[in-house]
Amino acid sequence: MSILGEILNWSKTLEPWQQDAIARLYAERALTDVDKAHVYALLQASAGIPDPEKREPRVIDNADVAAALVPNRVVQLLSIKNLERVNALAEKQTLPIGAMGLTVIYGPNGAGKSGYSRVLKQACRARQPGKRILDDARRPPDARPQPAKASFDVLVDGEKAELAWTFGQASPEQLSELAIFDAECARAYVDNDGDFAYSPYGLDIIRDLVKLCDEFTARLRKEKADNVPNKDQFAALAATKTKVGQALVQLEKHSPQAIEELASLTEEQAARLQLLSRALGETDSKAKAQLLRGQAGRFEALATRISEKMALVSDEAAASLRALIEKSNGAKEAAKLAAKAFEDRPNQLDGTGGEQWKALFKAAREFAVQAGHPAHLAAARPEERCPLCQNAVGAEGSERLAAFDAFVEQVAQKAADTAHAEAMQAYNAIKQSSLDLLFDENLSGELANVHADAAVWCGSAQMQLRARQAAIVAAAAQKGKWEDVAPFAQDAREALGRLVAVRREEALALEKTIDERERAMLALEHVELDARRRLAEVKDAVLETLRRFDYSARVEKCLTATRSNALSTKSTSISNEIALEPVAKLLNDEMKLLNVHTLRAKMKPETLRGETKYKLVLELPGGARPSDILSEGEQRAIAIASFLTEMQLGGAKGGIVFDDPVSSLDHVRRERVAKRLAREALSRQVIVFTHDLYFFNTLRAEAEEQGAPLAYQSLRRAQEGFGIPDPQLPFLGQKTKERVGKLRELHAACKKAEADDIAYRREVLNLYGHMRMTWEKAVEELLLNNVIQRFDPRVQTGRLEQVEVSPEDYRIVDKNMTTCSKFTGHDNAVHAAVELPTAEELLEQIDELDKWRQSLDARIKGKK
Repeated sequence: MSILGEILNWSKTLEPWQQDAIARLYAERALTDVDKAHVYALLQASAGIPDPEKREPRVIDNADVAAALVPNRVVQLLSIKNLERVNALAEKQTLPIGAMGLTVIYGPNGAGKSGYSRVLKQACRARQPGKRILDDARRPPDARPQPAKASFDVLVDGEKAELAWTFGQASPEQLSELAIFDAECARAYVDNDGDFAYSPYGLDIIRDLVKLCDEFTARLRKEKADNVPNKDQFAALAATKTKVGQALVQLEKHSPQAIEELASLTEEQAARLQLLSRALGETDSKAKAQLLRGQAGRFEALATRISEKMALVSDEAAASLRALIEKSNGAKEAAKLAAKAFEDRPNQLDGTGGEQWKALFKAAREFAVQAGHPAHLAAARPEERCPLCQNAVGAEGSERLAAFDAFVEQVAQKAADTAHAEAMQAYNAIKQSSLDLLFDENLSGELANVHADAAVWCGSAQMQLRARQAAIVAAAAQKGKWEDVAPFAQDAREALGRLVAVRREEALALEKTIDERERAMLALEHVELDARRRLAEVKDAVLETLRRFDYSARVEKCLTATRSNALSTKSTSISNEIALEPVAKLLNDEMKLLNVHTLRAKMKPETLRGETKYKLVLELPGGARPSDILSEGEQRAIAIASFLTEMQLGGAKGGIVFDDPVSSLDHVRRERVAKRLAREALSRQVIVFTHDLYFFNTLRAEAEEQGAPLAYQSLRRAQEGFGIPDPQLPFLGQKTKERVGKLRELHAACKKAEADDIAYRREVLNLYGHMRMTWEKAVEELLLNNVIQRFDPRVQTGRLEQVEVSPEDYRIVDKNMTTCSKFTGHDNAVHAAVELPTAEELLEQIDELDKWRQSLDARIKGKK
């Protein structure tokens, strides 16, 4: 089993916080302060110390770790395709990769190269998976997030297969055989002794976990020292023979909730404490009790009067009066309509139906009754005489008298009269009500002495009652508005009720103090309540002390959990299984190839608990501390050497991927790395991502020189997104032949724009800029046979044998460079007046360059 596999199985037996730490160390190589804070919070939570952020442990999973190698199996990557939701990478792209030899993928900064490398790190279960793959930030804010996806075409022992991958899900185990190198893969480190020590990947995870435990132990000891409980602030209260005193003596056995409850007095309990204090301090209890009961009676009577008077002008009374008035007005209008209909009858004298007429008719009806005539004039027959005119009624008169009687007796008028009477009764009840509260100066002063606000409220109540009475009467008489009737303000009755209850309760307590037995019981009650009051005054100090008791106990649990004995034992057990001497030889060979041969790996003995062990360290000239003298470039070279050493130790035969391996390296070491990778590409698939165009050219040259198969792609960005594969390199990375092909593409653009002067000028100037660079490249690459190359410190004198510069070469180069210079490298005002060549003339210049290139190429090959 691999070291990682053994650590994985062993980690599953550890506490969740330790599993979280191992998962982070596996994923991130080194723990940040945020990581440490997270793990520390989990450690504390395991001992019951609450975490305000409620963090959850990050447990390492089998799918996170590279699967165990299958002996002699070869996995090669053919392409990365069908990318979805990977940063801002264009979707549905295919990045082809050579099955054998060296594949170089060039992309300038911002082209999308890091997106592909992140996918590879996650899918291949790299040792440092790197940052989380996020969705495209340019998507609409309300777009539902989806996990990143990709597919991989691979060869598994020569058989083609397509492997699908989704971020967050288990990756296909075959991809684990592809090894990934980046800046975080350095397995060398400066240890506690100042040695730049090497440790095979995985063993340093335990070492870092031990260091983390030691760091946590120091922190916990300090926290425990800072949280020593102290009872001095409430020692006197703890000495009292009360429930509070007993609780404080055994404080660590109580919960904060119990202390909170014990220190909390309700309003009733606080009032009871004050009452007992007054009662127990009174000298003439009987007289004081009588005084309090008399006062309670007066206050109670005042409250009763307020209730009675408020009811007379209450909102309900006002609303009832308003409703009666509205009812009366409605009935009156109905009666008017009935009267109007009667008055409109034909052949009636003026005034018929009026009040005087009604009086006359009623008098006649009464006379008829008293005189023995029909009870109602409405019943008079035609032959009977009228009691007024003494003439016969007649048929018409009989009908008219019946109509008159019906009008006088009509329901509408009676209803109007009844409603009017009811409204007047309610109106007079409010208008004539006496609202005097009998709140005289003596009663006001007495109340003010015990409750100033209540005295003010009662005085205000008297004015409010009269103001409401006047407002209601005015509104009823249509001299004001009902909305002007102001609501009652502060109601004094509740305060008066409390005063009455308190006085009667205090009177009862005073009466009890007269009896010695009752007085003793009151005194005990007072002592307990007062102790709780005093506890409330020091409650914060008590709770803090209780917190410290609890926290110290939990910290002690954490200290037990951070003991690193078991971790050190496990590390020793794994170390004993590693043969370090072969590792030292491989590492020294690799460092020599990468031009860090001044450093040597050696076995260093050290004694731990009486037993001699060995560790692999780097030996530096002069015995200096490695951390003081190793440059960033040297550390990167050591990292590459360590990575390649482990590739050999592991026996893996699958492809290896390098993500920007030469950052921080100078030109000499870049060439060494290029040479080493080209050599590795002779026996396995090597994939290199780089943004360094010089390094790309160096890799290409080394691959050609050593005969390693070479493939390359460049990445660019376009409207549809980043990371679009392109089999052509950027212009600056192309050889002369490839650049001539680009010139022909630019010529096509010129020809297309020929009808537009402005567009044509722009395209021509662009073409001449590229043509000038192509002539310069041709001189470097072909005329001078790459004897001297830009950014290359070497002068390859062996290539001089094929170099021949004829007068005709000089003439052709000078003529064409002069032409290009007319349109490039000068201020626009200079070449703006220069006549532009036609598209045909441009093509002739490109053909001349291509013909000269071919002749030089043939000349060089003929001299080899």
